[in-house]
Amino acid sequence: MASFDLADNTVRELNKHLHGAVTDKVTVDNPGGKHSVAVGATDAHQVEINGNVGYYCAGMNAEASVVVNGHAGPGLAENMMSGRVHVTGSASQYCAATAHGGLVVIDGDASSRCGISMKGVDIVVKGSVGHMSAFMAQTGRLVVCGDAGDALGDSIYEAQLYVRGTVESLGADCEEKAMRAEHKQALQDLLDAAGVTGVSVDEFKRYGSARKLYHFNIDNASSY
Repeated sequence: MASFDLADNTVRELNKHLHGAVTDKVTVDNPGGKHSVAVGATDAHQVEINGNVGYYCAGMNAEASVVVNGHAGPGLAENMMSGRVHVTGSASQYCAATAHGGLVVIDGDASSRCGISMKGVDIVVKGSVGHMSAFMAQTGRLVVCGDAGDALGDSIYEAQLYVRGTVESLGADCEEKAMRAEHKQALQDLLDAAGVTGVSVDEFKRYGSARKLYHFNIDNASSY
């Protein structure tokens, strides 16, 4: 087990340890909103951060499990590859942007553009998300137990979106989809993995691509 106090240690020292071959449990105290905490962690490190973090915490995560006991700034888990990132508070803008895999859990709310251009990650937000969430989302799943802001899923590809509350508006080419048995089971598995209790999959609606932007439309030729 390793301990880092960011009042004394540098973020670079912490991240260098997390890039090493030795896999262990790491505790981080006094993050003080510093940026790039636990970026590029590899292997099965278990990282517990006690306090709020700034930009890009747990970015490019690969296999590690990162828990933030606090809030996270913009770009949490950006370009994450695998593993698990869990924030007990809320997350700011573009959470899990371009993330390729793994699971991101937000106990509170996530701000605008949550899951922008997601490429395979699973995101579970126990609260609400802001506008333009899942913009250009390619693959993966976004679960929102609260409400979603304007333009949800704008220009979406093949990602799956599940929202329990109200959606302020859907973005271009995003539409409500049928909620079949296999989708309910997949959603239940995600809720279980994220530790969500007391909600029913029957309370959610599913959204995805209408696939109208996939093909050239001659009626819109003057617009191209």
